[in-house]
Amino acid sequence: MKQRAPKTMLLAAALLSVFRVCAAAAPESTYKNSIGMEFVLIPAGTFQMGCSSEAEDCAGDEKPRHEVTISRPFYLGKYEVTQAQWEAVMGNNPSRFQGANRPVESVAWEDAQTFIQKLNAKEGHNRYRLPTEAEWEYAARAGSATAYGFGDDAAQLGEYAWYQNNAGRETHPVGQKRANAWSLHDMHGNVGELVHDRYDNAYYRAEAVTDPQGSEAGGGHVLRGGSWFSNAKRVRSAMRGRLLPAQRLDNVGLRLALTPEQ
Repeated sequence: MKQRAPKTMLLAAALLSVFRVCAAAAPESTYKNSIGMEFVLIPAGTFQMGCSSEAEDCAGDEKPRHEVTISRPFYLGKYEVTQAQWEAVMGNNPSRFQGANRPVESVAWEDAQTFIQKLNAKEGHNRYRLPTEAEWEYAARAGSATAYGFGDDAAQLGEYAWYQNNAGRETHPVGQKRANAWSLHDMHGNVGELVHDRYDNAYYRAEAVTDPQGSEAGGGHVLRGGSWFSNAKRVRSAMRGRLLPAQRLDNVGLRLALTPEQ
């Protein structure tokens, strides 16, 4: 008679099988696409969004600081989208400050959507998108609760950002400044970054929220991160800017998010 395996052995085998499936399905920590765009996996988690510190001189639309949960991991571009990458997809370069490795700028939100649509078609899926405003701030903070991803001391800003004090009134090639704790470059300064959400002055509430998105109505779209044109206050992690629908400015670009493969 054939002996049955002990129940403990069967259970262990089943658990090992589940573990292998889960391990195989886990997304890689980094991703690089066909045109050289590099992405970093941002873990799910909870953070305090917005501004509450007197030292930061908070703007009215950055309050109240409130708890936000990002329930699923996502990829975010390690760098801002460069002119070479934009041109590889769109066949043109609208930027004022020309340079293959400088961030693309002078693009409207609708231009960004066209770029995303064409890149998705090129890559054969529909997973590229702009990050939400909450995802952007979560990634910029990288576990911090301070004015900048590296702390509160604006005297250190020049190590991490191209901004009003050191940019010489122009953009600079991406990745020249220090990365934040999650390996993301230029989250402060260089170009302001478009996000998915429309600007809504009443977007923030005191209660905790999960995976928030701004209103589908509103005047223009949110900008994050500040730019070469911004002073130290305007490149803080909590800073919120706005781009009107038809505007194309030489200090506005984008950074893409990528939803992991299911």
